[in-house]
Amino acid sequence: MKNIVILISGSGSNMAAIARTAQKERWHDKLGVRVAAVISNKAEAKGLALAKAFGIATDVLSHRDFESREAFDAALMARIEAHAPQLVVLAGFMRILTPGFVGHYAGRLINIHPSLLPAFTGLHTHQRAIDMGCRLAGTTVHQVTAELDHGDILAQAAVPVLPFDTADTLAARVLTQEHLIYPQAVRSFFEAKASSA
Repeated sequence: MKNIVILISGSGSNMAAIARTAQKERWHDKLGVRVAAVISNKAEAKGLALAKAFGIATDVLSHRDFESREAFDAALMARIEAHAPQLVVLAGFMRILTPGFVGHYAGRLINIHPSLLPAFTGLHTHQRAIDMGCRLAGTTVHQVTAELDHGDILAQAAVPVLPFDTADTLAARVLTQEHLIYPQAVRSFFEAKASSA
Protein backbone atom coordinates (compact mmCIF):
# COMPACT_ATOMS: atom_id res chain seq x y z
CA MET A 1 0.00 0.00 0.00
CA LYS A 2 1.31 3.45 -0.97
CA ASN A 3 0.65 5.92 1.82
CA ILE A 4 -0.12 9.63 1.64
CA VAL A 5 0.39 11.89 4.65
CA ILE A 6 -1.36 15.26 4.48
CA LEU A 7 -0.27 18.25 6.58
CA ILE A 8 -2.83 20.91 7.50
CA SER A 9 -3.16 23.97 9.72
CA GLY A 10 -6.78 24.98 9.25
CA SER A 11 -10.07 24.00 7.64
CA GLY A 12 -8.64 21.13 5.64
CA SER A 13 -10.85 21.70 2.61
CA ASN A 14 -8.17 20.59 0.15
CA MET A 15 -7.38 17.58 2.34
CA ALA A 16 -11.07 16.68 2.32
CA ALA A 17 -11.21 17.08 -1.47
CA ILE A 18 -8.32 14.62 -1.81
CA ALA A 19 -9.83 12.15 0.68
CA ARG A 20 -13.25 12.38 -0.98
CA THR A 21 -11.78 11.79 -4.44
CA ALA A 22 -9.68 8.88 -3.17
CA GLN A 23 -12.84 7.22 -1.86
CA LYS A 24 -14.96 8.00 -4.89
CA GLU A 25 -12.34 6.82 -7.39
CA ARG A 26 -11.33 3.86 -5.20
CA TRP A 27 -7.62 4.67 -5.19
CA HIS A 28 -7.13 1.94 -2.60
CA ASP A 29 -8.31 -0.76 -5.02
CA LYS A 30 -7.20 0.73 -8.33
CA LEU A 31 -3.87 2.32 -7.41
CA GLY A 32 -2.94 0.73 -4.09
CA VAL A 33 -2.97 4.24 -2.60
CA ARG A 34 -4.52 5.55 0.61
CA VAL A 35 -4.49 8.66 2.76
CA ALA A 36 -2.82 7.16 5.81
CA ALA A 37 -2.72 10.17 8.13
CA VAL A 38 -3.47 13.85 8.54
CA ILE A 39 -1.13 15.82 10.79
CA SER A 40 -1.71 19.37 12.00
CA ASN A 41 0.45 21.85 13.86
CA LYS A 42 -2.74 23.25 15.44
CA ALA A 43 -4.99 21.22 17.73
CA GLU A 44 -7.95 23.47 16.87
CA ALA A 45 -7.65 22.88 13.11
CA LYS A 46 -11.14 22.08 11.84
CA GLY A 47 -9.71 19.73 9.26
CA LEU A 48 -8.85 17.19 11.95
CA ALA A 49 -12.55 16.45 12.53
CA LEU A 50 -13.05 16.12 8.77
CA ALA A 51 -10.18 13.64 8.55
CA LYS A 52 -11.63 11.57 11.39
CA ALA A 53 -14.99 11.52 9.58
CA PHE A 54 -13.19 9.97 6.61
CA GLY A 55 -11.69 7.34 8.94
CA ILE A 56 -8.18 8.77 8.56
CA ALA A 57 -5.71 8.68 11.45
CA THR A 58 -4.94 12.14 12.84
CA ASP A 59 -2.09 13.61 14.83
CA VAL A 60 -1.22 17.01 16.30
CA LEU A 61 2.27 18.38 16.78
CA SER A 62 2.36 22.00 17.91
CA HIS A 63 5.27 24.05 16.61
CA ARG A 64 4.95 26.14 19.79
CA ASP A 65 6.38 23.23 21.79
CA PHE A 66 9.76 23.54 20.06
CA GLU A 67 12.54 26.08 20.47
CA SER A 68 13.55 26.08 16.82
CA ARG A 69 12.13 25.45 13.38
CA GLU A 70 14.70 22.68 12.93
CA ALA A 71 13.61 20.90 16.11
CA PHE A 72 9.96 21.05 15.08
CA ASP A 73 10.69 19.77 11.59
CA ALA A 74 12.75 16.88 12.97
CA ALA A 75 9.89 15.86 15.25
CA LEU A 76 7.40 16.29 12.42
CA MET A 77 9.49 14.05 10.18
CA ALA A 78 9.42 11.35 12.84
CA ARG A 79 5.60 11.53 13.01
CA ILE A 80 5.35 11.42 9.21
CA GLU A 81 7.83 8.56 8.86
CA ALA A 82 5.71 6.41 11.20
CA HIS A 83 3.34 6.11 8.22
CA ALA A 84 6.05 5.29 5.63
CA PRO A 85 4.70 7.80 3.10
CA GLN A 86 5.26 7.69 -0.63
CA LEU A 87 3.92 11.25 -0.82
CA VAL A 88 3.62 14.14 1.64
CA VAL A 89 0.95 16.68 0.73
CA LEU A 90 0.85 20.22 2.09
CA ALA A 91 -2.78 21.34 2.24
CA GLY A 92 -2.91 24.69 3.95
CA PHE A 93 0.04 23.85 6.20
CA MET A 94 1.11 27.31 7.28
CA ARG A 95 4.74 26.68 8.10
CA ILE A 96 7.89 27.43 6.13
CA LEU A 97 9.80 24.16 6.13
CA THR A 98 13.54 23.86 6.70
CA PRO A 99 15.89 22.84 3.88
CA GLY A 100 16.61 19.59 5.73
CA PHE A 101 12.93 18.64 5.77
CA VAL A 102 12.42 19.59 2.14
CA GLY A 103 15.56 17.72 1.11
CA HIS A 104 14.47 14.57 2.92
CA TYR A 105 11.19 14.48 0.98
CA ALA A 106 12.58 15.76 -2.33
CA GLY A 107 10.47 14.51 -5.21
CA ARG A 108 7.64 13.41 -2.93
CA LEU A 109 6.55 16.65 -1.27
CA ILE A 110 3.90 18.75 -3.00
CA ASN A 111 2.01 21.94 -2.24
CA ILE A 112 -0.85 23.98 -3.67
CA HIS A 113 -0.44 27.73 -4.01
CA PRO A 114 -3.26 30.20 -4.78
CA SER A 115 -1.73 31.87 -7.82
CA LEU A 116 -0.54 31.00 -11.29
CA LEU A 117 3.09 30.49 -10.41
CA PRO A 118 5.65 31.87 -11.01
CA ALA A 119 3.46 34.94 -10.45
CA PHE A 120 2.68 36.06 -6.90
CA THR A 121 4.72 33.80 -4.68
CA GLY A 122 4.18 34.27 -0.96
CA LEU A 123 1.11 35.76 0.72
CA HIS A 124 -1.86 37.95 -0.24
CA THR A 125 -1.92 36.54 -3.77
CA HIS A 126 -5.52 37.44 -4.60
CA GLN A 127 -5.27 41.08 -3.59
CA ARG A 128 -1.97 41.41 -5.43
CA ALA A 129 -3.51 39.97 -8.61
CA ILE A 130 -6.39 42.46 -8.34
CA ASP A 131 -4.04 45.37 -7.63
CA MET A 132 -1.92 44.51 -10.68
CA GLY A 133 -4.97 44.49 -12.94
CA CYS A 134 -4.64 40.80 -13.84
CA ARG A 135 -7.42 39.39 -15.97
CA LEU A 136 -6.65 35.86 -14.83
CA ALA A 137 -5.75 34.41 -11.47
CA GLY A 138 -5.63 30.80 -10.38
CA THR A 139 -3.86 28.07 -8.51
CA THR A 140 -0.79 25.86 -8.92
CA VAL A 141 0.20 22.44 -7.61
CA HIS A 142 3.98 22.18 -7.46
CA GLN A 143 6.86 20.16 -6.11
CA VAL A 144 8.27 21.75 -2.97
CA THR A 145 11.87 22.93 -3.02
CA ALA A 146 13.94 24.92 -0.55
CA GLU A 147 12.93 28.09 -2.42
CA LEU A 148 9.44 29.28 -1.39
CA ASP A 149 6.71 28.57 -3.97
CA HIS A 150 9.11 27.25 -6.58
CA GLY A 151 9.63 23.73 -7.89
CA ASP A 152 8.26 21.87 -10.87
CA ILE A 153 4.66 22.74 -11.71
CA LEU A 154 2.39 19.67 -11.67
CA ALA A 155 -0.99 21.27 -12.42
CA GLN A 156 -2.59 24.68 -12.83
CA ALA A 157 -6.08 26.10 -13.18
CA ALA A 158 -7.04 29.63 -14.14
CA VAL A 159 -10.11 31.68 -13.21
CA PRO A 160 -11.13 35.12 -14.49
CA VAL A 161 -10.66 38.17 -12.31
CA LEU A 162 -14.02 39.93 -12.46
CA PRO A 163 -14.45 43.73 -12.39
CA PHE A 164 -15.93 43.88 -8.90
CA ASP A 165 -13.85 41.12 -7.31
CA THR A 166 -12.50 41.45 -3.81
CA ALA A 167 -9.71 39.29 -2.47
CA ASP A 168 -12.38 37.15 -0.77
CA THR A 169 -14.59 36.61 -3.82
CA LEU A 170 -11.57 35.80 -5.96
CA ALA A 171 -10.22 33.44 -3.29
CA ALA A 172 -13.54 31.56 -3.20
CA ARG A 173 -13.51 31.10 -6.98
CA VAL A 174 -9.89 29.92 -6.92
CA LEU A 175 -10.63 27.49 -4.08
CA THR A 176 -13.23 25.64 -6.17
CA GLN A 177 -10.48 24.97 -8.72
CA GLU A 178 -8.03 23.90 -6.00
CA HIS A 179 -10.51 21.23 -4.93
CA LEU A 180 -10.51 19.89 -8.48
CA ILE A 181 -6.86 20.00 -9.46
CA TYR A 182 -5.21 18.93 -6.20
CA PRO A 183 -6.80 15.46 -6.14
CA GLN A 184 -6.04 15.11 -9.87
CA ALA A 185 -2.38 16.02 -9.31
CA VAL A 186 -2.06 13.54 -6.43
CA ARG A 187 -3.60 10.77 -8.53
CA SER A 188 -1.34 11.66 -11.49
CA PHE A 189 1.71 11.48 -9.21
CA PHE A 190 0.97 7.83 -8.46
CA GLU A 191 -0.10 6.99 -12.01
CA ALA A 192 3.22 8.36 -13.28
CA LYS A 193 5.11 6.30 -10.71
CA ALA A 194 3.23 3.17 -11.75
CA SER A 195 3.86 3.71 -15.46
CA SER A 196 7.59 4.27 -14.91
CA ALA A 197 8.01 1.25 -12.63
